[in-house]
Amino acid sequence: PEGLRYYVNSCSKGESLLPHCLKYIISTPLLLSSSDFSQICYLFYFSVRSLLSVISVFLLFSLQINCVTFPLPGESPEQQLLKPNEWSYCDYFWNDKKDPQGTTSVAGFEVLLQKQLKGKQMQKEMAEFIHERIKIEEEYAKNLSKLSLNPLAAQEEGTLGEAWTQLKKSLHDEAEVHLKFSSKLHTEVEKPLLTFRCDNFKKDLKKYDHHIADLRKQLASRYTSVEKARKALADRQKDLEVKTQQLEIKLSNKTEEDIKKARRKSTQAGDDLMRCVDLYNQTQCKWFEEMVTTSMELEKLEVERIEWIQQHLRQYTTLRHETDMFNQSMVEPVDQLLQNVDPAKDRELWVRENNTGDVRPVDMDI
Repeated sequence: PEGLRYYVNSCSKGESLLPHCLKYIISTPLLLSSSDFSQICYLFYFSVRSLLSVISVFLLFSLQINCVTFPLPGESPEQQLLKPNEWSYCDYFWNDKKDPQGTTSVAGFEVLLQKQLKGKQMQKEMAEFIHERIKIEEEYAKNLSKLSLNPLAAQEEGTLGEAWTQLKKSLHDEAEVHLKFSSKLHTEVEKPLLTFRCDNFKKDLKKYDHHIADLRKQLASRYTSVEKARKALADRQKDLEVKTQQLEIKLSNKTEEDIKKARRKSTQAGDDLMRCVDLYNQTQCKWFEEMVTTSMELEKLEVERIEWIQQHLRQYTTLRHETDMFNQSMVEPVDQLLQNVDPAKDRELWVRENNTGDVRPVDMDI
């Protein structure tokens, strides 16, 4: 994005703030009589006052927070969002934020970086959670397999015995299903969560951080230069005011010469201030553009992270459904055999194998 342009004078689009009369005075050769010189000094004096007034008005309708210039609320046309209705990072992280203790400020860009680091940590914790789920599945499969070999009730006979044997076998098959489930959880969910942006992610974040931080330091340096230049201009103005008042008392060659020097110094101070403000605005514009570009890149990274996690958590639910279907298919034979359990048939089979004779006792004859 091109970004907003910052002008010292929004009306003149960056043209000099020097009043026209002051420009005229500066460009006019000093071939003047004493009386003309006196009038010109007053004109120059009030022109410099005008310059300071214009700069004061500019500063009055702006607000400097940690060396960044913002418009005063309600004093300028409402800014349009760069990406309306999207809640984009590039629109909402321009100010600094107080930390919970309120002692220091955290830059808006630093808040975005912290979000990236937090997302990385959440991703790691999700992988740890899936790992614990895998351990439970493995332990569960181990216990199912062990239980399927348990000899309890192994001597049950008949149709009920067949159903019982199938039930124990289904435990072994179910254990295999859960082992496969745990293996797939590792390869298709846990591992991708662990390895996503594992290589140079933090290095890339540091590059972003250093780049924006350097621009912010440059902006702070430019702001300091503006403040120094503004103070220097005010000092030169005060010096010129004193010398102009001395001119009212007594006009002498020395006084005229002092005023000429004061005028030149005031002019130079005004030029220095304009130059410093212009450099400040250029630096802030560069910072603005890089903030927009980089914050949108971080926004893209966050969208990719969320979609990646969503994809692999959906894979978890898919595997879970598959496991349930396999388990259900293993229970079905057990269900079928249980439906075929016939107490009468079991009794017949048992009697056939274990009967001790079908001749009943009779009464004893004497």
